[in-house]
Amino acid sequence: MASAGPDQPLKRSSSLTFLPPDMSELRVVLLGSSWSERSSVGNFLLGKNKFYTEEEPDSCVRVRGQMKDKDLVLINTPDLLHPNLSADRLTEFMENCVRLSAPGPHVFLLVLQPEDFTEGHKERLCRVLTRFSDQSFNHSLILISEPTEESSALIEEFLKSPALKDLIRKCRYRYLRRRGTEHEELLTRLGQIVKENNGEHLSCEIFHNAAETFTAPFPDDQSPKQNKAQTIMKTIKAAGIRAFKRMSTPESSSSHMSALRIVLFGKSEDKKTKLGNFIIGHDSFQGHKESSRCLSFWMP
Repeated sequence: MASAGPDQPLKRSSSLTFLPPDMSELRVVLLGSSWSERSSVGNFLLGKNKFYTEEEPDSCVRVRGQMKDKDLVLINTPDLLHPNLSADRLTEFMENCVRLSAPGPHVFLLVLQPEDFTEGHKERLCRVLTRFSDQSFNHSLILISEPTEESSALIEEFLKSPALKDLIRKCRYRYLRRRGTEHEELLTRLGQIVKENNGEHLSCEIFHNAAETFTAPFPDDQSPKQNKAQTIMKTIKAAGIRAFKRMSTPESSSSHMSALRIVLFGKSEDKKTKLGNFIIGHDSFQGHKESSRCLSFWMP
């Protein structure tokens, strides 16, 4: 197995194959530096331009590619390290990331711009990783970008910074410099992390309900109506609506209450419209213009 000292990047091990033979899909979450840099790394891994690098979206983006006989799923996140990002918005992004990487990511690829990586960035990144799981660092690989042209310092100087050195240590000295790293080498490093974790993906327990919304199958003995009710309840939970806790299952809702009334609040008319139509199962809310009065629809 490849190993590295505290001040040396990982070395290639020719004995490693890309992924275990019984594993058909690799799920990687991109975190760290700017959206454009992470998107560029994602496109490099995929071998084609599937991420738009110019404009950062307001939600996570998932793309799928094929290499060799394996599927590669990449989830690119908005800037989770922004100092002005609210706690609620951070939770929303992280839950979205967990859903898109269900049943769990295999690797966090931390794309870092060395001259911009401060102690504050390190602390925020560590908090985000820890919120995903206390095992996140064991599933992480650091990819260090080259300093920008505006920076006169060499990358070797930035590698001596306490913040970057401490993060490298937390990630068990798994890091690569982007410059000079070949496509096959980066894939091999990702596969190595998977093998070191016995092929197991990360279990993000704190967001278990969010992942369940997309992965939990329905029992065969449930009727279509029960299935639909359960899907709706899980969607409501994932959105953070928990006012009616005693209706957490379809069985309890049918036994004690005849109706569930939900009020949709929020700044975005479009998002409220989409959520409302999703819950009731058809396009009753019209999202092309904002209404000047409250609207009410019901689902039998």
